[in-house]
Amino acid sequence: MKANEKNFISLIRRKKEEGILYVIETYSGYLRAIVCRRLYALPDRVDECMNDIFLGIWKNIDSFDASRGSFKNWAGGIARLQAIDCLRRASRELSVASLDGLEIPAEDTSLLALIEQELSEETQALLSCLAPKDQELFLRIYAREEEPHQVSRDMGLTVNSLYVRLFRGKKKLRMMAEKEGRCHL
Repeated sequence: MKANEKNFISLIRRKKEEGILYVIETYSGYLRAIVCRRLYALPDRVDECMNDIFLGIWKNIDSFDASRGSFKNWAGGIARLQAIDCLRRASRELSVASLDGLEIPAEDTSLLALIEQELSEETQALLSCLAPKDQELFLRIYAREEEPHQVSRDMGLTVNSLYVRLFRGKKKLRMMAEKEGRCHL
């Protein structure tokens, strides 16, 4: 069966290769642009990331819901998440270099700084829909991994109200991500 705009999703769900080949032919330019924007400092990782994206589409096609948004936006969300994962893997690999079994800190801090900056920009963009106080909560709890008791004390909140704010913030982030077609958090 020949894949087209109307049947490629059902072909992928039935694990027919024609469906994913259609996605590669039709959407690879769009997905590559998303990946290249995030991996501009790591051009050698783009092809690996693209393969991970198509594998992710293949494995997770059952989570696609046309009533929530277009396939293009859903696939773009997968591409963004895979690119961020690739940045994280590269960051971990750069932090330690192995030399004949000896582990020594790597000296290439410029690339590591670029990766950290890109992750920071992604985090800021994601949190921009929250109030400044909630942004600070999310950064302190999830990015800096501070203790909730200490954060609640510093910010003049009870621990329960801190958890309520985090819950509501996550709910808002989830709604914004689904609205933009980014991902299904």
